[in-house]
Amino acid sequence: MKIICVGRNYAAHIAELDSERPKDPVLFLKPDSAIILKNNPFVIPEFSQDIHYEVELLVKINKIGKHIDQKFAHKYYDEIGLGIDFTARDLQNKLKDKGLPWEKSKAFDGSALIGNFLPKTEFLSVDAISFSLERNGEVVQQGNSSLMLWKIDALIEYISKYFTLKIGDIIFTGTPSGVGKVFPNDSLKGFIEGKEQFSVKVK
Repeated sequence: MKIICVGRNYAAHIAELDSERPKDPVLFLKPDSAIILKNNPFVIPEFSQDIHYEVELLVKINKIGKHIDQKFAHKYYDEIGLGIDFTARDLQNKLKDKGLPWEKSKAFDGSALIGNFLPKTEFLSVDAISFSLERNGEVVQQGNSSLMLWKIDALIEYISKYFTLKIGDIIFTGTPSGVGKVFPNDSLKGFIEGKEQFSVKVK
């Protein structure tokens, strides 16, 4: 399986990082070694002094597809989940300044938290799903899929132009505003429509 991540998919997050609004979805990949094993903590890597949380809705692909038309994209997933794209912001900024790829700051070991998945039939619309992240009991991020610059089905169409989607692939659909630094002993909890989907400790 592969993890395909979407950057800059919420206008408020683009603004908070003072980034340029893209004309097309920004894509990058994480390897399977980025996945945090179930019940394991997130361990701050030694090469960064500024790791940020970025909560995101996830889409799990359920069949193989290439060049998927947006009107058929809904057939390629049955579940919606929640996760965190942990980002070494200090390293990312250095790489961006030099025009280099982001992978070292985004795809390092343990940089992808994948929480529980829910059947998409639980939602009235995948384009109106609310989600949030709590850090030590305080809400730090709130988002809704209605605010995505590119909605889920549009992302699947775009991604499948470049990458064949396979069963079990996971799409990280982008983060809303409110990203921030994690510290040792932090507790992070993610919610979809008020229901807890993951809990992770930081070490």
